[in-house]
Amino acid sequence: MTDQPYTADPPELRRSLGVLDGVAVAASSTAATTSIGIGLGVTAGVVGLHLPAIMLLAFVPVLGIAGAYSRLNRVEPNAGNGYVWVGRSLNPWLGFLVGWVNIVATVAFLAYTTAVTGSALLQLAGEAGVHRIGSLALDPGSTAQTTALGIVVLVAVTLTAVTGIRTAARLQTGLLVFEYAVLLGFCGYGIVEGPHPFSLSWFDPFAIPSATALAQGLLLSVFCYWGFEAAFSVNEEVRDPRDASRAGLITLVTMLGLFLLGSVAFQRVLSEQELAGHGAEGLAFFGDRLAAQPWAALPLVALMFSAVASLQAGVIPTARGMFAMSRDRTLGPVWSRVSTRYGTPAAGTLLIGALATAVAGLALVIPRLADMIMATVNAVGIVVALSYALTALAAAARFRSLLREDWRQGVRAVVLPALSALALLGLGGCLGWSFYTSADHFEVSADNGWFLLATPLAMIGSGFVAAGWAKYVRRSPYFRTGRGTDADAPQLLTTPN
Repeated sequence: MTDQPYTADPPELRRSLGVLDGVAVAASSTAATTSIGIGLGVTAGVVGLHLPAIMLLAFVPVLGIAGAYSRLNRVEPNAGNGYVWVGRSLNPWLGFLVGWVNIVATVAFLAYTTAVTGSALLQLAGEAGVHRIGSLALDPGSTAQTTALGIVVLVAVTLTAVTGIRTAARLQTGLLVFEYAVLLGFCGYGIVEGPHPFSLSWFDPFAIPSATALAQGLLLSVFCYWGFEAAFSVNEEVRDPRDASRAGLITLVTMLGLFLLGSVAFQRVLSEQELAGHGAEGLAFFGDRLAAQPWAALPLVALMFSAVASLQAGVIPTARGMFAMSRDRTLGPVWSRVSTRYGTPAAGTLLIGALATAVAGLALVIPRLADMIMATVNAVGIVVALSYALTALAAAARFRSLLREDWRQGVRAVVLPALSALALLGLGGCLGWSFYTSADHFEVSADNGWFLLATPLAMIGSGFVAAGWAKYVRRSPYFRTGRGTDADAPQLLTTPN
């Protein structure tokens, strides 16, 4: 591993990926099995038996965001993606904020996925008849136990990510094939054999209990789709930058199909109370209702594989985003050190894993896993909506001339991204206000509105502090131009790893 200081010749990543590799990274980052196994239960607690409606409704603005990513990637592929695009088209401070909130959101996501992974392993142990180790009773709902076990897995997948993105993509492809086979099998069987009658009202968004429930449900659903843009984070490592756009769109459409299949299947098999009441153990309960052991354990294995893959997929794009920011001197030089052996930002990858481990440890102040999941999902949902919205507005600003030159292209490149951005900003603001008015004191609890609001505000506020440090202490040229370092360096490493 080489220590590369800031120089006129920026460090370069190795180009070794194709479309399917990008899909594997993005699909693992989106983690459909985890979103179905956990996210559906959390969302059902808000919107009731209208999961298909909320998943379809959330897909509309996310599709507009995906179109913005794809068009921006076509003209300026860069590992920093939103950080570079927003900085150039809107404002460097906002561009840095996009990069920063993606970092802190992913670290928070990794911390919660660490616990999810540990929970899946402990549930599997319980299914195998292992309920105690010595005097310790194993509890899949214990944040302490699940986090400790999940950290071991996080360390392992971080080391794998260091050795090369091609290796990581191959591992993720294998995990995805198993996950999707189990999902398709169990969800298909659940749709056919579920005891609860199918109802078209499940697809009616107007039947959702309240405007607040609609806003919170939409942000939770946007969180479920979050991760498709990981395909754009590796756009400097694909052989053709257009492959990153193809991979992102393929992943997004695939997620829609899986979420609709999963939501209908869950509502055919489980009642509303069962859906909302099982939280992190929802997929295991779903499997138990459909099959006897050992077949009922397969969804749990799929959940574990999904969590492992999403841990690795969370580390990979975050390290690439920080690589791009370090290359522009908005972050320290350690993040742009490239391993001469593996052609990856190895030091940054290890540090991301270490940061996620530290945050997972801090999360122990929330004693129950379900509370930790709810708090994290709500916080990340708001900052992801902000990041997506700013990137879409950057596309609208950058391609606004198309409104005069070609109105059809202008609608796709300007109007749809702008409307998607406004929708997400409105949802975030509505949810933030509901959090503020739902409590009269601060308490570290997933039921406390001020805590749920303070978490995303802290993520955003820390971004402006870090931006000030980058501008006035590091004196990054990014804040003068808003432009990132050119990703299209003339001589890139092409040796396969």
